[in-house]
Amino acid sequence: MALKFEVSMRVAKPVHQVFEMVADPTHLSRYFTTGGAVGRLATGTTVQWDFADFPGAFPVEVVEVIQDERIVLRWEANEGVPDENHPVVGASYMTTVTMSFSSLDDDTRTLVRIAEEGWHETPTGLKASYGNCMGWTQMLAALKAYGEHGINLRDGAFR
Repeated sequence: MALKFEVSMRVAKPVHQVFEMVADPTHLSRYFTTGGAVGRLATGTTVQWDFADFPGAFPVEVVEVIQDERIVLRWEANEGVPDENHPVVGASYMTTVTMSFSSLDDDTRTLVRIAEEGWHETPTGLKASYGNCMGWTQMLAALKAYGEHGINLRDGAFR
């Protein structure tokens, strides 16, 4: 069984506006990447994301961008620090994140789905996938609050 999850949320804004809140680093830095984002999400680029709860910018490979429809990213799996009971198997490896954007209700709302897959099927891989599932769920809630009300839910939450 492959380690994969999908989370989703509806945002009461047109699909183009919601897509831009994810693809544009200025917007993304206002509600999600608490340490900042550098670089627009565009096919074939590598951008930098920084989070207060995981300090230090890290690269995010942008595999595919289809305007207002889909974003596919790859980034390094973070399985934490290994110990004798939960060793990290092999060298570092990447997971794949797929974001999809669907227009709803005559483009007055957008359904955003985020799926991530590719962890090693180990206790540390499972734990890491749960952490990322929580993180993407928080991102969707923060996107909704920012997009609909201009509120940054993550402000002060991690430092």
